[in-house]
Amino acid sequence: MCVKKIMKNNTMKEIIDIIMLTLGTIISSYALESFLIHMNILDGGVTGIAIILSKITSIPLGFLVFIISIPFFYVGFKNFGKGFLLRSIYSILLFALSLSLFELVEPVTDDILLATVFGGILLGVGTGLVIRFGGCLDGSESVALVISKNTNLSVGQIVLIFNLFIYGVAGFIFGLDSAMYSLLTYFIAFKVIDFISEGLEQAKAALIITDNATFLSKEIYKKLGRTTTTLRGKGLITGQKEVLYCVLTRIEIYELKKIVNDMDTNAFITILDVSDIIGNHIKSSNKIRKLG
Repeated sequence: MCVKKIMKNNTMKEIIDIIMLTLGTIISSYALESFLIHMNILDGGVTGIAIILSKITSIPLGFLVFIISIPFFYVGFKNFGKGFLLRSIYSILLFALSLSLFELVEPVTDDILLATVFGGILLGVGTGLVIRFGGCLDGSESVALVISKNTNLSVGQIVLIFNLFIYGVAGFIFGLDSAMYSLLTYFIAFKVIDFISEGLEQAKAALIITDNATFLSKEIYKKLGRTTTTLRGKGLITGQKEVLYCVLTRIEIYELKKIVNDMDTNAFITILDVSDIIGNHIKSSNKIRKLG
């Protein structure tokens, strides 16, 4: 009975995840086509590159988004596993299709300030839902995570540098106003993403209370490349427990929860905000593949 109940709960969770991924993707594509693109306001990352190329070549935006995203699928698969890959492919395919459909819809407003503000809010809501439920509309963040593991730059810094380059190109092609409004949209969307994703910022810390600390720490290290610190704890009712402490990024939280839920259904997880990281925190290692 317990096994059947767990399977039923997992199935229901997967259904909810797909529904929310779908909703978030549709909202994001609507924001782009109905508010931003016709005003030459760009999104960042892969979508921003696709918008620029589409404007220059007249190739359909949805097609370009999918094609440019293909290399990022591979990076995501190598670093986050099959589950992340499947959810990302689903999100990007639906995103590309939705962009093509909403291209036929009349823009909501021709006021550039209204388009920037409300387009940025809707884009943040949609993208935040996709991130919260384990998907990805922009593979540049997964690439930024890989670069971050091998440099002293944070994921947020790398993404910002990448987007500033895109907005610089937009300013050269479409004018300085376009670049500035695009940058404003980016900051609006970024703050909304944080809010929708339960305040998820670039740096997060997880506390995991478990009876299988050694096994879980190896799985987390092997699949996410994140080291954990084991602490000793004592529950008032449950007695002696082990507590794992792990620092990670927002896009890794979904995978962390999945690892823990698959390995220990009785584990208790708390996600904490981290305002700053000081010291030589180990991000990754070539020894990861040798574990387990």
